[in-house]
Amino acid sequence: MPDEIIRELISRIAIQFKPKRILLFGSYAYGIPRPESDVDLLVIMETSLRETAQALQIRQAINPLFGVDILVITPERLAQRLSWGDSFLREISEKGIVVYESPDA
Repeated sequence: MPDEIIRELISRIAIQFKPKRILLFGSYAYGIPRPESDVDLLVIMETSLRETAQALQIRQAINPLFGVDILVITPERLAQRLSWGDSFLREISEKGIVVYESPDA
């Protein structure tokens, strides 16, 4: 998938949902994506919704024409999970690529 398509997707999320930060992870960030690979994004943002509901809302709003896996987490919850030793989120935090960061992050 061309980088400009991924950048457009990230831009749409940033404009519509005002996250603190978006990280690209998975094969597009630290591997060689295959044609069937999806785009994996961790969206760090404040939300009053459950994180899974917020991820669904983002997915419905951007209506991607390709596979996108969106995970949403609040900054507080991310810090908490990292302090608990969450290896999945630690790997994303350490190896993921920051593709968007708000000026006030």
